[in-house]
Amino acid sequence: MSEVANSTRKADVTANLTESVSGGSLLKQPRAVWAVFFAGIIAFMGIGLVDPILPALAHKLKASPSEVSLLFTSYNAVMAVAMLVTGMISSRIGIKGTLLAGVVIIAVFSGLGGASNGIWQLVGYRGGWGFGNALFVATALTAIVSLSKSGVTKAIILYEAAIGLGISVGPLLGGELGSISWRGPFLGVAALMVVAFIAIITLMPKSSGPRVTKTKTSIMDPFRALKHRPLVVFGMTACFYNFGFFTLMAYAPFVMGLDEHGLGYVFLGWGILLAITSVFMAPRLQIKFGTVKSMAVMLTLFGLTLLAMGIWTNTQWVIIAAVIFAGALLGNNNTLITTGVMNAAPVERSTASAAYSFLRFLGGAIAPYFAGKLGEWFNPHVPFIVGAGFVLVSVLFILMNRKHVEHVDKAPAH
Repeated sequence: MSEVANSTRKADVTANLTESVSGGSLLKQPRAVWAVFFAGIIAFMGIGLVDPILPALAHKLKASPSEVSLLFTSYNAVMAVAMLVTGMISSRIGIKGTLLAGVVIIAVFSGLGGASNGIWQLVGYRGGWGFGNALFVATALTAIVSLSKSGVTKAIILYEAAIGLGISVGPLLGGELGSISWRGPFLGVAALMVVAFIAIITLMPKSSGPRVTKTKTSIMDPFRALKHRPLVVFGMTACFYNFGFFTLMAYAPFVMGLDEHGLGYVFLGWGILLAITSVFMAPRLQIKFGTVKSMAVMLTLFGLTLLAMGIWTNTQWVIIAAVIFAGALLGNNNTLITTGVMNAAPVERSTASAAYSFLRFLGGAIAPYFAGKLGEWFNPHVPFIVGAGFVLVSVLFILMNRKHVEHVDKAPAH
């Protein structure tokens, strides 16, 4: 009976994915999609851009690791709260207007960050950068899915590819420019965002804006969406595993013993694996094993990877190899959970994304500072061990709530 049920589930998943992607080739997209894709790469550079310069920032600005990690905390905290208003804003000024507003805000605050003279100024400007990124990220997913001609699943894969490329190129750019000056990466992003602004304003049609929602979205809509149990399950799962994700991002650079170039190349390898697996491997895992089972395996492996980093913290090659390997696990998980969220509840995609992202980035806001403090209070091993614990909690949480989210492999994209 289990084999029959398994075969039936695989057939349902395959049929659903086939229906979603039958619209056309992944690469045959309107110019507007490619404009958003290009801008997305630059926007997502911000996540990993500061990794290679964290130790240098701590040294040059006379800040502790926990203070420097606030660059992630302010960024993610503002993003979490701002996600709640992105739908309201985009329903009033349209997709194009929201994307352009996000790009301008990122450019302004990254430029101000490059001109700042102290850690607390920089932390504040990163918060502003996070607001711009929230406007862009939430709307970019909706824009690509809405404007794509190849179906929901391939549109999400394209979105995850932009994330992967941005995350992989970000550390490389951060390392190269950071070796000249710690200000370089911030000023570099500001310049690239000017290019992104020009690309969106020239290639994206005005008519693409209002088509997302026919009625204006309320600030309460994301909270109402959280009445749907599947969204809460995915959101809390992401919140827990983001403790591990941002422990790796914010604290690993301090224990590697590498300069800006070295850190840039390590996180480049991490980002390349993240991009490859998110585009090519995750969809196959979803078809063969289903979303929940695949996520549980990827997150378990990620938790064990963090545990290994906690045990062998003083062995440089273990930390480097673990960080790069983690990219493959996180690439798979990011695509799986994003696809699941799109089918989790009968609400607008933008509203579902806002509600999920609010919960997700709460974990990303707490973890970096928490990891830095744990390292200062105890020793460098503890942040990774605690991060591993949170990731394994995310596995238990999604498995305990499995019955509430299994439908995402069968539900047609709404």
